[in-house]
Amino acid sequence: MEKPAGPLTQIGDGEAAALRASGFRRFLPLAVLVLGFAGGYASGLHEHFSLETLAGSRASLIGAVGGSSVLAALAFAVFCLVVTAFGFPAPSMLAVFGGLLFGWAPGALLAVAGAAGGATVMFLAARSAFGGALRQGARRATARLARGFERDAFTYLVALRLAPYIPFIAVNIVPALFRVRLATFIGATVIGMLPLIAIFAWLGEGVDAALASAVAAGRQLTPSDLVTTQVKLALSALALLAVLVPVVRHLARRRSTGSRQ
Repeated sequence: MEKPAGPLTQIGDGEAAALRASGFRRFLPLAVLVLGFAGGYASGLHEHFSLETLAGSRASLIGAVGGSSVLAALAFAVFCLVVTAFGFPAPSMLAVFGGLLFGWAPGALLAVAGAAGGATVMFLAARSAFGGALRQGARRATARLARGFERDAFTYLVALRLAPYIPFIAVNIVPALFRVRLATFIGATVIGMLPLIAIFAWLGEGVDAALASAVAAGRQLTPSDLVTTQVKLALSALALLAVLVPVVRHLARRRSTGSRQ
């Protein structure tokens, strides 16, 4: 004959249920973003972030902004936030739209504010699900890598943001695996994104001339019409400079330590 469950068994069941609920809450924000990303792609939303869409809807977009510029600016920033949070790799293209609609400086600031907000939402969702994963039960070498990244997190994040060849989503998620402070992530994201976004917004402001040139040549506007080799070299130089900062700091620290011994 089985004995009835006692208080300890009941407490154990309650704790297990609480742990399951806690795990569900941890992954819920990230699950919402993944579902939003999947739904957006399934509906073809990503196809609208193109120069063809910009060329086709240019007149109607400019007309909408002219009717209520303040509301249009707020709506554009919120749209950038939502799109970025759901993982669409569109900050540069959104900056082109912003430059065309609001001018390069206001367009860049609106795009940076929205994209940085969306990146922060993704960072917080990933941190809720995987926060500190590389520090929990990590081996010695991995723990040392984590400490090094966390110590110079701001510099590393700025470098990653400046590098045009590193996926935007990866730079949102990787810091969540370390113990990177929220303020550090936001500050580095804004500073690191600003040069690239400003360049694309500036290009967006002059997209009318590029459109006219493409029409005269009898072809569609392509990204190569806006992004020059000089722009790529300038961004790569900025990324290299940002990467060199922690290296120089590390060498200086080692030299200082050696001179004291």
